[in-house]
Amino acid sequence: MKAILFLSLIGSLIAEELSMKDFVVQEKEQHYWRVDEGEIVGGSATGQVAHNTFASSKKRYGNFELNLQVKIDVYESTNPNAGIQIRSERIIGHHEMIGYQADIGKNYWGKIYDESRRRKVVGDYLKPDVGKAVRKGWNNYLIRCEGPRIRIWLNGIQTVDFTEEDPKIPLEGLIALQAHSGKSFEARYRKITIRELPETKGITTWEKLGPEVLILPKRR
Repeated sequence: MKAILFLSLIGSLIAEELSMKDFVVQEKEQHYWRVDEGEIVGGSATGQVAHNTFASSKKRYGNFELNLQVKIDVYESTNPNAGIQIRSERIIGHHEMIGYQADIGKNYWGKIYDESRRRKVVGDYLKPDVGKAVRKGWNNYLIRCEGPRIRIWLNGIQTVDFTEEDPKIPLEGLIALQAHSGKSFEARYRKITIRELPETKGITTWEKLGPEVLILPKRR
C-alpha cells in the first residue's frame, strides 16, 4: 500500500509536454489550425475566422497544473480574442465548447469566462492592474485546478482565485486551445506542459450529467 501511494505521489510531480498530436480538431475546422516550428497556431492570417474554433485534448483532466505560453498575431482584426478551455466538453453537433475558459484578449487577459454556459466572467479579478499582457510578444499562463478551486497566474502574477459553488458544474473535462471568430488574426500556443494532481473523489463529471447538457443553450 505504501509503495502504491509513493508511486502515485511521484506521478503527480511529473509534468507532461503536450503537442499537436495530443489535440483533436473537427474535420471542417482543420484549415484554421497548423503547426509552425512546434507552435500550435489557430485562426487565419488571410481571411475571416467564421466561428470559434477549438483544438481539444484527447485526454480528460480533473485536477492539474497547466503551464503554457500564448501570443496573438494581429492582421485585420481590431479585437483579437482567444482562450484556453479547461474542464470543458464539446457541444453535440456544434463547433462550440462548454466550460471554463482562461480568456485571452484586451480587458480579458487573466480572467475566467464561462463559455456557452453562464456566458460571463466568473470569479473576482484580484487586482485590476495586473491583467496586462505583452501585446506583440509571448505571455505565460499558469492554471491550477484542484477540486472546486481554480487559480490563474498571468506572467507570474496571480489574477484569479475562484471557487465553484455550484455542485452541478463538472470538475473535469477536456482542455482546448481556442481561436475566436472575427477578422484575420492568429493565436499561437507553445511550451504546453501539464502536471496532473491527486484526484478529488466524488466530483460531478460530464458523463454523470448526461448528453442533455451538451446541447447549445439558447441566449436569454
